[in-house]
Amino acid sequence: MKVFVTGGGGFLGRHLIPKLEETGCEVIAPRSKVCDLTNPTSLAPFNSAKFDQIFHLAAWTQAGDFCLKYPGDQWIINQQINTNVLAWWSKDQPQAKLITIGTSCAYPEDGPLTEDRYLSGEPTPSLYTYAMTKRMLYQGLRALGQQYGLKWLCVVPSTLYGPGYLSEGKQLHFIYDLIRKIGDASRGGDPPVLWGDGYQRRELIHVEDFVRDTLNLASISSNELYNVGLGVDYSIREFAVMISEIFGFPPEQIVYDTNAYVGARTKNLEITKLRQALGGLERVDIRTSLANLRP
Repeated sequence: MKVFVTGGGGFLGRHLIPKLEETGCEVIAPRSKVCDLTNPTSLAPFNSAKFDQIFHLAAWTQAGDFCLKYPGDQWIINQQINTNVLAWWSKDQPQAKLITIGTSCAYPEDGPLTEDRYLSGEPTPSLYTYAMTKRMLYQGLRALGQQYGLKWLCVVPSTLYGPGYLSEGKQLHFIYDLIRKIGDASRGGDPPVLWGDGYQRRELIHVEDFVRDTLNLASISSNELYNVGLGVDYSIREFAVMISEIFGFPPEQIVYDTNAYVGARTKNLEITKLRQALGGLERVDIRTSLANLRP
């Protein structure tokens, strides 16, 4: 099977590509220096191959308050990237199934995070622009699939974590920020200061579990959106206690900055649809996996 991957140099791509290759897939994953997806002609050089699957992982975003700082740039850059990939798929690679990555921040803040509500209500205000570009990407899949009879899949992860996360020049996802701050404090650094009151809740999904579920869904399902998560969320304070235990650090020394940015108060994906599609879900133990991330 021939597979094309955008964003292959990112955290998810560096876990997905080896799994694809293990199954015998021939993978083409050009880096942005070679294939600038904001350029409408950047994908034309790959038209000599006919791909069976296209995994679209590329997106212009970062964790933390990045979305607050660059909403205009996020809109233009991500819309350019997504439109160019969708156009290439529909015009030049219509035989391929396009698998894209959604975002949990596209869901409205009130009510359950079920797939039927992905386009409903207002996303979290601080993440609004990025959320809307992901909604537009999903609607692009549906529109082109309907008009041209194309096959697609959209998977929405909770926060991805696991080994090999590269943070150089980027803001850290919350779990890595907690590990860094508490780890530094355990080695004699300043007391860790965490954003918010600590009662905001988050759900993690180990990148290996996400890749496995996504590949399984890609082989059995088309023209659907699936949440892919752990099924359980924890407060930031609960995560902080888990990590403090790993480092032998007293959690009562943690300081919570209630004036800092926190994003959504809660993110816990409903995964009933995923369970119905895949049956029993294999999951990495969260406490063991967090311990393995210790630097």
